[in-house]
Amino acid sequence: MNTLEVIKSRTSYRGKYKDTPVPREDLLKIMEAGLAAPSGCNTQTTSLIAVDDPEIMGKLDKVMKECGMKKHLGQAIICVLTQEIVVYRGKAFNIQDYSAAIENMLLAIVDLGYESCWYEGEITDEDQIGRKLADVLGVPKDYEMICFLPVGVAAEPTRHPSKKPFEERAWFNGFGKV
Repeated sequence: MNTLEVIKSRTSYRGKYKDTPVPREDLLKIMEAGLAAPSGCNTQTTSLIAVDDPEIMGKLDKVMKECGMKKHLGQAIICVLTQEIVVYRGKAFNIQDYSAAIENMLLAIVDLGYESCWYEGEITDEDQIGRKLADVLGVPKDYEMICFLPVGVAAEPTRHPSKKPFEERAWFNGFGKV
């Protein structure tokens, strides 16, 4: 697929995954795509941990179930870590940094024939699921686990949500102009 085809075919997949292993070289490619993303003031605030060990996957799954999360982990997951580093006029760009990295990885995942979903909301909520998952992985306290991406071959059909028409969200030369 070319880049625009990958972008248009990507969707958030929340279903079950086939029992097909994800080769480590594919995980490496996905992580490299994430780390190639732009970074505000080149602070490179995003770090990644790929998990493909079944025992560790089981520990992460147990933590999520204990916290009430019922997510399908796929055959591997990529955990996205961030550090808030103030670099320019009192501002940090870690949110932009990890967002760009996640999108690059989601596109690489589709390009390699897998599916995924960006899980952030539940793990960054008040119950600190992200910290509990990070502790399983030995993540230092000055890093926040902001999201994880399951990686695997979809066992169910993917669904593409409807999008608003282009004309309702994008214009030329001013808001609402054709």
